Amino acid sequence: MKKPLLWLLLPVLLTPLQALSAERIVTLSPHLTEWVYSLGAQDRLVGVSAFSDYPEQAAEMPVIADYQGVDFTALMALEPDLVLAWGGGNKPQDIARLKSLGLDVYISQPKTLDDIGTELLEVAALTGQTDKGKALVTGYRHELEQIKQQYQHLTPVKVFYYMWSQPLMTIGEGAWANKILASCGAESVFIDSPIDYPEVSVKQVLLRQPELLIAASDQSVDTLEHFWTPHRTVIKAPLVTADANALHRFTLRITKAINTLCQRIDSYRQ
Repeated sequence: MKKPLLWLLLPVLLTPLQALSAERIVTLSPHLTEWVYSLGAQDRLVGVSAFSDYPEQAAEMPVIADYQGVDFTALMALEPDLVLAWGGGNKPQDIARLKSLGLDVYISQPKTLDDIGTELLEVAALTGQTDKGKALVTGYRHELEQIKQQYQHLTPVKVFYYMWSQPLMTIGEGAWANKILASCGAESVFIDSPIDYPEVSVKQVLLRQPELLIAASDQSVDTLEHFWTPHRTVIKAPLVTADANALHRFTLRITKAINTLCQRIDSYRQ
């Protein structure tokens, strides 16, 4: 009697991981939405967060979370079996409630550029896309290493990196963008700030005399230059832009954006 039972159980025991992976996925951050598409698991994506606009087709998905929090009624109606949340952006109480509802919740919280690869591998395993994930991460880490090797030994460039001008906000030591600047052999002139994203005055910037101004913005250099024009007798640092969308989203697009920024910084290196 035992042998027939074993033969009946054998197909279950040999079921591949793909069959046991998540079938209904919701994402609570744009970078997690993009990861699902990168892994080729978008056919199982049933809901996303606001601003999930890359790739373009992601913008057509039902939105179940925004800056105000998770829409639990909309989310539960989608009957997800995997929720991908962002520890640095979603409300802790929302994440706790999702877990209390018995949902399988993965929390993304990359602190370094390498963490993007580590977490992408974890999501790949949860979605049954392990081989795809390994291939993507291998390429990603190779690109990062190439950038590091090219710029890490060069003379550091002191830069003023800012996201917007009103208020004028820059980056301190613990800010994500400093990981990017370090890859390019550059450093924020406000790296000594005890606050990750300090608000500063134009006078403070002028006193620190950066070698380069970097605006993380999709506006043109000409438009951004209007802000600095009244101060050009005091500060001569040229102005360049950085792709804020790609640099601050924790996705595979970041390597291309970093490389472009590094090239712009390097063209002004003394």
